[in-house]
Amino acid sequence: MDAYTLWLNLPFPRKGSTKDLILAHSDLAEADEYVTTVVRFVESGIFKPAPVDVPAMLEELMERIDRLADTASDGDQAVARAQHAYAALLDLVYRQFLEAGGSRE
Repeated sequence: MDAYTLWLNLPFPRKGSTKDLILAHSDLAEADEYVTTVVRFVESGIFKPAPVDVPAMLEELMERIDRLADTASDGDQAVARAQHAYAALLDLVYRQFLEAGGSRE
């Protein structure tokens, strides 16, 4: 619940100034949308996982963001770190959702 509460109250990270960081931001928004399935579970007990492999999606995204951070300017490095941290939090929340829902089946 701590990770869930943090996710709900954490502002969504910025885009950055490069095309690749803007694309990563867009992909992060898509992943965030898939993770919203967790809200139904917490609020209503409905366990319905997303139609895609969210953990794999987030893992690939975090690896891509890490590569972008290696060559980014100072300001964009901060954006990349924030995007990575947000993706890691999404991953934690979603994996806990899968564990909790799987134990109820």
